[in-house]
Amino acid sequence: MAKRENYNELYLFMQVVREGSFTAAARRLGLAQSGVSRSVRDLEERLGVQLLVRTTRKLSLTQAGEQLYQTAESGFDALDRGFSTLAHYRQTPSGTVRINASQHAIDKCLLPKLAVIKQRYPDIRLELMNESRFVDIIAERFDAGVRLGPEVGNGMIAVRITPDMEMAVVATPDHFRRYGFPQTPADLVIHPCIAYQFGDGSLYQWELAHDGKKIMHRPQGQWVFSDSYMEAQAARLGLGLAYVPVELIADDLERGTLIRVMQRYSLRMDGLFLYYPHRNVSPALRIVIDTLKI
Repeated sequence: MAKRENYNELYLFMQVVREGSFTAAARRLGLAQSGVSRSVRDLEERLGVQLLVRTTRKLSLTQAGEQLYQTAESGFDALDRGFSTLAHYRQTPSGTVRINASQHAIDKCLLPKLAVIKQRYPDIRLELMNESRFVDIIAERFDAGVRLGPEVGNGMIAVRITPDMEMAVVATPDHFRRYGFPQTPADLVIHPCIAYQFGDGSLYQWELAHDGKKIMHRPQGQWVFSDSYMEAQAARLGLGLAYVPVELIADDLERGTLIRVMQRYSLRMDGLFLYYPHRNVSPALRIVIDTLKI
């Protein structure tokens, strides 16, 4: 069994396994790669077993390494939870809350709502990571994620953080001078449209509504983005029609730099939801949830 003073080496070993290489672990921890490699070698020598099989292409665990990794991971996770629960005994909750969200969600919801935490809870550290793809928040060590709609995986809780979101079909005045104003979804086929791509590579088919029925339009054009912000920006540059949340282009509509069409066909979509594992909600995450929910 490792002596107490070697827990640091155990932690470095765990990070190397999680990151998949000495280089990636060193980068994440802000340490020299050579130092991390030497620490793991020292740990192996002290324990008298080989933990990692090193090849030029990848690292893999020995059976002993696998057992130690599982023990270390559960041990350090338990320690993390223990430290988090200490915040219950303090007047002000502390700790880091890591959230995965789109730029849209960060700018229009998380930042404005969570700004109050700076004054009220100065010991809470917030890490807002801007990504449009859906990530496995547990595997990638996020405390929570944000997505449209309440549908989340098993063991997750979803909390609404914005009202329903109104969508709008918009383009520049120049675009409409060139292509005309579409009156119905059928008219969209002659318009270059800006597309949104999901993390799995599929394109979002525009969901329009008429008399309670959904009408789908597959956008055709030169431009594809994985972020609603970039779709709106592309529309401002005259690159085609975009179908984006109204709140992203409200100022443009007011100024007349973008014009909205087909409003009666536009959909109201489920708003943004914060989702997180139902277990191990730290006091800091509880503050964040209570601040965001509506």
